[in-house]
Amino acid sequence: MARILVVEDEESLARGLKFNFQQEGYEVTVAGDGPAALKPYEADDHPFDLIVLDLMLPGMSGYDVCRAIRAKDDWVPILIMTARTLSEDKIQAFDAGTDQYVTKPFALAEVLARVRNLLARRSAVPPDSGKAKPSAPAVYRFDGVVIDFARFTVTVDRGEAVKHEMTTLEAQFLRYLVEHEGTVLARQDILNDVWPADADVTQRTIDNFVLRLRRMIEPDPANPRFLLSVRGTGYRFIATPAD
Repeated sequence: MARILVVEDEESLARGLKFNFQQEGYEVTVAGDGPAALKPYEADDHPFDLIVLDLMLPGMSGYDVCRAIRAKDDWVPILIMTARTLSEDKIQAFDAGTDQYVTKPFALAEVLARVRNLLARRSAVPPDSGKAKPSAPAVYRFDGVVIDFARFTVTVDRGEAVKHEMTTLEAQFLRYLVEHEGTVLARQDILNDVWPADADVTQRTIDNFVLRLRRMIEPDPANPRFLLSVRGTGYRFIATPAD
């Protein structure tokens, strides 16, 4: 049974989400603020299979909760559910490590579909299992970069080793780039192939993900050598660029 944490200070909404998730067969824990949400992580590295997180919480913002969870668990899917609709809010949430972003008011059927999708993607590669989808190697290496798709990590050693943690979608996106190494990928194709069909994202979302991945893998993110922009189309990943 999948375990879901709902972090929501509006009691009526929290009760409604808990009831509907339980009707779907999930085990649900509700937390009304950030400290309560983080407490289970003191005793267990992976206490939940999915987190539904509000941004406007008392005492501790949802952004801070998301960052704190990512510091302990870089693998659990996080679904932001908030009344904040500005692009800046979405960018900050994705930078904090969220996987999907839903604005209030929302359609319950859509939320349930997103939860099913995130849980299905999560179950494909359990943490620390050493397993990966057969379409890509479990560990991919190039130019001092080691990508561990099973553990959602990128380690870069160009004189000094630096380890980066990836979110679920960052790992899926990077895997997609590796699988299509050398191919020009249109933004719309990336959205169709990587993001769920019902995801509330735009092509600008891809650009933001690319910026974060460049900060991980590029020696100079402002002048990328591996993750290249193709004007008017999208992106291309090259593991061995011609200097």
